[in-house]
Amino acid sequence: MSEHLPEGHPTITARKIGVLLLNLGTPDATDYWSMRRYLKEFLSDARVIETPRIIWWFVLNLIVLTFRPKKSGAAYDKIWDREAGDSPLRVITASQSEKLQDRLGDTILVDFAMRYGNPATETKLKALQAAGCDRVLLVPLYPQYSATTTATANDKAFDALKTMRWQPAIRTAPAYFDDPAYVAALAKSITDGLAKLDFEPDLVITSYHGMPKSYLEKGDPYHCHCFKTTRLVREKLGWAPEKMMVSFQSRFGPEEWLQPYTDETLAALPSKGIKKVAILAPAFSVDCLETLEELAMENRDIFLEAGGTDYAYIPCLNDSEEGMDVIETVVRRELSGWVEG
Repeated sequence: MSEHLPEGHPTITARKIGVLLLNLGTPDATDYWSMRRYLKEFLSDARVIETPRIIWWFVLNLIVLTFRPKKSGAAYDKIWDREAGDSPLRVITASQSEKLQDRLGDTILVDFAMRYGNPATETKLKALQAAGCDRVLLVPLYPQYSATTTATANDKAFDALKTMRWQPAIRTAPAYFDDPAYVAALAKSITDGLAKLDFEPDLVITSYHGMPKSYLEKGDPYHCHCFKTTRLVREKLGWAPEKMMVSFQSRFGPEEWLQPYTDETLAALPSKGIKKVAILAPAFSVDCLETLEELAMENRDIFLEAGGTDYAYIPCLNDSEEGMDVIETVVRRELSGWVEG
């Protein structure tokens, strides 16, 4: 029968299931034009910047994209993986994909994509469909839900589906901010991280990526998810409330963002007698610019210059055994009904 099909007609292969890990994105290089392309795509997303489009077009194209690429490129250059010739976020996300494939076996196809930059979500989604996947699970790698992360990652996949005549069935994994596997993995990463230090911190800070306060007021649950994650981890560790706190980093522009701000908090702590801190970023599944440069370098300098004596950054879960346990737990649960067991 296949010889009578029109030229270019897709062949029907054995039915397969695909899993597509979705992360934020990264520039392809640290030079001005690579950074400009990446920032333009990122900052043009109406889910990320809700300023009226006409106003934002002028601000973005005439101001932000003129000056910010050079500054951001210099920051990326500090954390660039020289051995791999790539950004840590893409290198580690690729490793997560490979390790998950090993854990799930050959009956499921696993890949990864970025919301901004490469590899593009549309390219990877169509590749899974071409490989015979009639069902695909989208897994945004954001423990806490936000329209600026989870929703826009799914949006990009849905945009690709609009162009596909033969669409696979789609599921989207929910946020896992209170999943016991995630909470346990974070608690263990803190315990292991502190055991490696030559000092005992007065305070452990869980620093989450910030967002404008107005987004919270419009109904985004991210703020609540962040605080619940920290509370559950603290309770898992058996710590008193004063031993761990929440702060928010990476604010952009003049608008008020979620508080307390991480940088201002670190600058103020030494004057309050808190001179030894450890900090981690539970909202990031993979170490990236905001953790390796902003938290581990820039904020360290802020704290020490303010009079702090000891500062430690605890890495993200990344592709560690505990980190992979979390991703596998979420994926296997969400594949229920498609895959037995």
